Amino acid sequence: MAEGTSSRSSKLIHGGLRYLEQFQIGLVWESLRERELLFRIAPDLVKRQKFFIPVYGRTSRGPRVIKAGLLMYAVLAGGRKNTWFKTVPKSEWDQLDGLNQAGIKRVLQYVDGQTDDAGLTRAIMQSAQDLGADLFYPARFVSAEIGNDEVKVAFQLAGNSLATRVKAVVNAAGPWANQVLGHFKPKVEPLAVENVQGTHVEFPGVITRGCYYVEAEDKRVVFVMPWQDRTMVGTTEAPFQGNPDEVTPLDSEVQYLRDTYQKHFPDRDHTILNQWAGLRVLPVATGAAFKRSRETQLPVDNPSRPRVLSIYGGKLTGYRATAQKIMKILSRTLPRVTPVAKTSELPLEDPGALS
Repeated sequence: MAEGTSSRSSKLIHGGLRYLEQFQIGLVWESLRERELLFRIAPDLVKRQKFFIPVYGRTSRGPRVIKAGLLMYAVLAGGRKNTWFKTVPKSEWDQLDGLNQAGIKRVLQYVDGQTDDAGLTRAIMQSAQDLGADLFYPARFVSAEIGNDEVKVAFQLAGNSLATRVKAVVNAAGPWANQVLGHFKPKVEPLAVENVQGTHVEFPGVITRGCYYVEAEDKRVVFVMPWQDRTMVGTTEAPFQGNPDEVTPLDSEVQYLRDTYQKHFPDRDHTILNQWAGLRVLPVATGAAFKRSRETQLPVDNPSRPRVLSIYGGKLTGYRATAQKIMKILSRTLPRVTPVAKTSELPLEDPGALS
């Protein structure tokens, strides 16, 4: 479980501070609302973490602009004390994990969340099973035939060919979503999307004060974070063509992240211990990938009575809000039932951590 994109994210539960620049206010507000909820229902999986933004003379966003963004971020998060930001006194800069101080004008600190993405995914799936959901894993989807009142689904499990009949299918295959739709009859039109890969690199030693939100040479934001007794740096955004099973970091991406890390933390060990890449799904558009919308797309085969709904894009942080939207759409098709629980109140625990 959680072997694809769900284990290759930046391990963050956050509102997406940089999305404010693109005026994606609704997305940021929803993500911050879900972040606060996850702090409450999954305290062992989603931790509050300090984030530091060093502002240099060369930084494209000045202190006033960043402060304005952080103010809006805090307000959208509810404006409570634990959502606020502050300026780090110069007397404390020496404690910031060896951060390069040459040319620094200001260091700002705010709060966001960090998680084990695979662990959070396992916890969500275990919670669903505890409430009566059936999980078949590892299984391979084969085909689906859409009828007037049901969908016949064929799949393989442990080498056996199986079939089932369902009222609706949710295609949550991420970068494989359009491949999955190719096996539906009648044909379901895919959404025009592009797969964009994001690479992360791990270095020796652990960052101890929190996470760092730094600006690379091309003005993109890169995170430097503690991760399992190492320091993780990411991410990149490079167009990907080909089989999602074969995504791998590009040499240029690895060098880009290493250069960014070395520039901001020159005295730390820059030996690469691990590198990996995941894919995000973005709508087809011109221009830089990091400026495109991160809103989740939920197209259906039949708006009045959907039998097939596909999920494109989105953020790990908003998984629960996305699920609520999906259930609202599928209510046009699914029979009315009494909810068995409120996902906003169910505690989440990683079954892998408990074993």
